[in-house]
Amino acid sequence: MPSTPAKTPRLTGEALHAGYESRRVLDGVDLAVAEGQLTVLLGPNGSGKSTLLKTLARTLTPSAGRVCLDGQDIHRRNTREVAQRLGILPQGPSAPEGLTVRQLVGMGRFPHRRLWRQDAERDARAIHAAMAYTDVAAFAERSVDALSGGQRQRCWIAMVLAQETDLILLDEPTTFLDLKVQVDLLELLSRLAHEHGRTLLLVLHDLNLAAAYADRLVMMRDGRIVTSGTPRDVFTATHLKGVFDLDARVLEDPETGSPICVPTPRRGARPSARPASPTVDRRCIS
Repeated sequence: MPSTPAKTPRLTGEALHAGYESRRVLDGVDLAVAEGQLTVLLGPNGSGKSTLLKTLARTLTPSAGRVCLDGQDIHRRNTREVAQRLGILPQGPSAPEGLTVRQLVGMGRFPHRRLWRQDAERDARAIHAAMAYTDVAAFAERSVDALSGGQRQRCWIAMVLAQETDLILLDEPTTFLDLKVQVDLLELLSRLAHEHGRTLLLVLHDLNLAAAYADRLVMMRDGRIVTSGTPRDVFTATHLKGVFDLDARVLEDPETGSPICVPTPRRGARPSARPASPTVDRRCIS
């Protein structure tokens, strides 16, 4: 039987150079975001992860190269049309004081509204579905700034879901959250990709969580992509050393098969198994 032709990626970056004022960050980056999967960008601070995400999302204009959304240059497309196809959650978003959860989630409907046409029923369905999926409906009328960090982040994700795009980019969505809350959020995002066919690109810092939840890892250093592929192929001791300058062993989780990074203590850093007893000068004891 003839093989099925591979799908053209919905979102691609081609030979991207980008940065801020006179400082170049990205240096000729090529990336095709895998459709219907959860892809994670990894790299040390300053490697270009967030800059690449912003460039792909059209919030930062490349100095060279181009970003294509559905085969067309994203900078030549109408802003509202892009927002109907691509959602982004930046790092550390903030809401106006006093805004309720329902109002925040409703902001995700703006790309679908027109001055002369508004589908209130469809908006209400989308808002309700987004809040239900992210489990924030119970405090829909509460102020966003009165919620915990994890609850607020779920509300922001609900806002992006209400936008009803199948491409979602998230910049460090788990930063400053407790480990349990991080896991819950990544479980939610994983379901979006694997049960609902959404395409997700995330920037993460936790290596082991990235390896556990990503379908594809992209490792960056100095504004370039060093390696990309499945966690099993990419998450190796050699790559961790080359990208992060981290000495570590990579083991396999016996239950899931995911690779796990175990840092190797530097010589002399490992504490002794039994602390030495303090020396007592008995001449000082009366």
